[in-house]
Amino acid sequence: MMTPIDPAALDPSVWTATCLAQVERAVAELRRGGVVALLEGDLAALVLAAETVEQPALATLQTASNGMTGAAGKKGEVRLVLTIERAQALQKRGLMLPANLPVQDYRLLAVAGTLAAEAVRQLADPTVAAFDAQALGVAATNDVSPALCQGAIELAKAARLLPAAILVLVPRAGLDHWVDAAFRMEARDLAHWRRNAAADLRRVSSARVPLEGAEDAEIIAFRPHDGGKEHLAIIIGKLDTTKPVLTRLHSECFTGDLLGSLRCDCGEQLRGAISAIANSAPDGTGNGVLLYLAQEGRGIGLVNKLRAYRLQDAGADTLDANLQLGFGADERLYQPAAEMLRQIGVGAVRLLTNNPEKVTGLAQCGINVTERVPHVFPSNDHNERYLSTKAIRFGHMF
Repeated sequence: MMTPIDPAALDPSVWTATCLAQVERAVAELRRGGVVALLEGDLAALVLAAETVEQPALATLQTASNGMTGAAGKKGEVRLVLTIERAQALQKRGLMLPANLPVQDYRLLAVAGTLAAEAVRQLADPTVAAFDAQALGVAATNDVSPALCQGAIELAKAARLLPAAILVLVPRAGLDHWVDAAFRMEARDLAHWRRNAAADLRRVSSARVPLEGAEDAEIIAFRPHDGGKEHLAIIIGKLDTTKPVLTRLHSECFTGDLLGSLRCDCGEQLRGAISAIANSAPDGTGNGVLLYLAQEGRGIGLVNKLRAYRLQDAGADTLDANLQLGFGADERLYQPAAEMLRQIGVGAVRLLTNNPEKVTGLAQCGINVTERVPHVFPSNDHNERYLSTKAIRFGHMF
């Protein structure tokens, strides 16, 4: 389900280059297993990504919990924050969650101070061997603010890690002992970070690149200001922006696009879209644009997509595998696509897709979608279930 765009998210006053740099540094630190800090009022949460946690860093947080005092006058005990989807998956492994917990998109667990890093990784990763979650001595709690919990999950997602994090509350005034100033940020600064970063693109390079089946092609690279991977606009022919432009949004798929994986239909969709655009006019002078978006695995990244494949091999379908990992069914954003189209002068499109969410997503970002053009390819023995799930559970129109 697409989340409505908050107009404040597009307000430049909400976000600054300084805040962006702080997030970039924090993301890099989490990926290398370091501790960062989220700030809210007089409190700070020391944050450690569950996926990359190692015993020395976890011991640092356990030391902090023993020496500091949290919001309720008690020691800032170790907490583990998970998405609601991951917590629900852990219930099947013995985790007891009370029925009267607040309605939230995350769950906070109290963690024993002696819990090992390996156990933390087990709680975060559904692809590890079966274990009894309740035997690890964790229990549901609700003593850390939503802004800090959601901020920690957002940072983990931004780092393309599993959306789970260890938290310890400490007084803001005592942070110098634990986290360098470069790795601290206000929790409120994350509220609009993802969408602002996604829409903040600049054109950095372009070149004519003749393609098989579309020799008159140009590739334009757009780089996000957050330092993330470049998105590409592949322009075929000479665009006529006075009328709706035939357009395809294609999320990168390393396994399908490059290796020819039979688990999906991505490679066929990519090459088929290039051919369809090139041949869209009877005289062979087709024109249009294919946006190649750096949103692998519906926005969860290649490593997490491979984890999802393992869960599918164990019986989950595409949607349930994402949920078990702790992600939403589809984590993609459409701001990058809309911004790229605006920068190449396209305001109205005929969208080459089977996915109604793409139509809705572009429209919410200010692009006029005048028509949905079907884009269907035959199934094979390896992707038949995948395509069936797309139709039944994602509402794709085949």
